[in-house]
Amino acid sequence: MNHSPIRISIIEDHAIVRAGLRMLIESQPEMEVISEFSKASEALKSQSPVRPDIILLDLDLGDEDGLDFLSGLLRVFSPAKVLVLTATPETETQVRAAAAGARGIVLKEQAPETLSGAIRSVHSGEAWIGRTLMTAVLNRLSQPTPHQKKNPEADKIASLTPREREIVTLIAKGLNGARMADQLRISEATVRNHLTSILAKLELANKFELAVYAFNNNLTEAVKSSSGN
Repeated sequence: MNHSPIRISIIEDHAIVRAGLRMLIESQPEMEVISEFSKASEALKSQSPVRPDIILLDLDLGDEDGLDFLSGLLRVFSPAKVLVLTATPETETQVRAAAAGARGIVLKEQAPETLSGAIRSVHSGEAWIGRTLMTAVLNRLSQPTPHQKKNPEADKIASLTPREREIVTLIAKGLNGARMADQLRISEATVRNHLTSILAKLELANKFELAVYAFNNNLTEAVKSSSGN
């Protein structure tokens, strides 16, 4: 059965870096680069009828800040997903990118295979953010109030089963589906089924939103799960 390749658009101001990214991406049989731009403003003016699935966006574009264009790119190229490429490890930058709608963040210092893995994950509908980086971002996003009233999310949280609560905890720790399945001794398909149920009950879109939700609602501590699935 043939599958369409993942179509990727690169926005990077350095020609040599763009060439390297193209070579890396197209070394993967299921990926292809359909367009390259040196500026985000150029991408927004593109009239190409071929739309990308993934936009690989460098945040430092010389005289442009990629973050200023992120929301516009998501709107113009919907339903494409944006994967941010950055050289800065600053937590505030990661928070701003996530808040603007980036579905993944890859640091330029990371190994080349990290990028291809991030592209696959984001294309499949998951968020991509390294475990260390996730902790930093979530700690930054989590802002507990000193005098909390009854949590308005309490009823939603109460609807989660013990197993679902356990999965929420593992997601907050940065575990992927395979590692959760191994730790809980269930199949990855069962993990996905639980995740679908969790997102529906909590009215969330993806695992990244779920991880933020877990931190903001004190769901990061392990709970006892019932036996079985």
